[in-house]
Amino acid sequence: MEFRYLPMTEADKLEMLETIGVRSTDELFADIPEKVRFNGDLNIQNPKNEFDLMKELSALSEQNVNLKSHTSFLGAGVYDHYIPSVVDHVISRSEFYTAYTPYQPEISQGELQAIFEFQTMISELTGMAVANSSMYDGGTALAEAVNLSAGTTKKKKVLVSKAIHPESLEVIHTYAKGPGVEIVEIDHHNGVTDMDQLTAELDEDTASVVIQYPNFFGQIEALDKVRDVVDSQDKTMMIVSSNPLALGYLTPPGEFGADIVVGDAQVFGIPAQLGGPHCGYFATTKKLMRKVPGRLVGQTKDEAGYRGFVLTLQAREQHIRRDKATSNICSNQALNALASSVAMSSLGKEGLRKMAWMNVQKTAYMKKQLHNAGIDVVYDGAYFNELVVRLDKDISTINHSLLQKGYIGGLDIGRYHNELKGCMLVAVTEVRTKAEIDDFVKELGDIHG
Repeated sequence: MEFRYLPMTEADKLEMLETIGVRSTDELFADIPEKVRFNGDLNIQNPKNEFDLMKELSALSEQNVNLKSHTSFLGAGVYDHYIPSVVDHVISRSEFYTAYTPYQPEISQGELQAIFEFQTMISELTGMAVANSSMYDGGTALAEAVNLSAGTTKKKKVLVSKAIHPESLEVIHTYAKGPGVEIVEIDHHNGVTDMDQLTAELDEDTASVVIQYPNFFGQIEALDKVRDVVDSQDKTMMIVSSNPLALGYLTPPGEFGADIVVGDAQVFGIPAQLGGPHCGYFATTKKLMRKVPGRLVGQTKDEAGYRGFVLTLQAREQHIRRDKATSNICSNQALNALASSVAMSSLGKEGLRKMAWMNVQKTAYMKKQLHNAGIDVVYDGAYFNELVVRLDKDISTINHSLLQKGYIGGLDIGRYHNELKGCMLVAVTEVRTKAEIDDFVKELGDIHG
């Protein structure tokens, strides 16, 4: 049979028609007037057999630029990191790969424990008391945090640093429309949040302050200073969006008194895969535990005294009364959360710290080489993973030239910030070698002129 995935034969069709009591497929459309029916052939190609179709699709896919064909210096939220080979082996097992939601704990202990371990590791990285069982991505997790702060404090104003990821900022604006939350954007100065403006805008109506750590420009925000500003108003919360890999090296937001810490676990065991799906995390204090969107997995004991795991604190509208729900988030990213858990377990505490340290060191080496090549690095503050460089030519033109040389260049950051027209956000991760960094800087310098 030529069509392996369409195995219905003529005999199958006749048997189905006989079962429902009609003689032909045309009878199924008898109620549709002839004048509105399409009579003719659709302007599409004839179907191909499986072998020819695979050849055509393979040829098309080979036209794509990917992380195997090119060396990537593109980050901005999706990164090329080392993924231990064990990750794919574990998540490909059918008991994990085909599982959806572990509603029946008696047959889902493996899945539930895997999610529980993810929550535990995220809590340890962020320095927070509790984490949920994952969310769609970092952007939606951040927007959920904003709405939670407004709902909890009964205040309708949220101050958001413009140094967060611009796409996350758009998601926040979208989420805020429903409950009528006012979003006030705080400018950045020298690559970090403008503390003077933040202080001036903060008032008794402010539900929360949103900061990214490290921020969109790769700069390290001074969370201790942000906390001092936030403490000037009663009940105002501090929300931090954070790259969890960076927390293997940087002081966790929880130690600065963050109320909610969110982010994306793509950096642990999840490929770039065309921008998603990824895995958001949401960590918070014990005080806010019952308001966390999504659900949590809890550890308990069964009637025989054995350790077990169950879904608990499911505060979404599918499980409790709509007026009591804290979110309408409908699912999680259990498989990707498992991938992150396996990656973190494989690396271990020391391995994770070393991986984060390598990102710092290799980015520092890139900065040094850029200076030597006469390329302007815009900001001089502490940084992780990423740098903003200023170039004399159109960024899209430069990136096109880099592609011809086998490199995926950085993000045209001027698309989001007018004051940074002609600037590129360049990412360096632990998988980039010294030779790759040197060659990239040389190519960038030659194109830059």
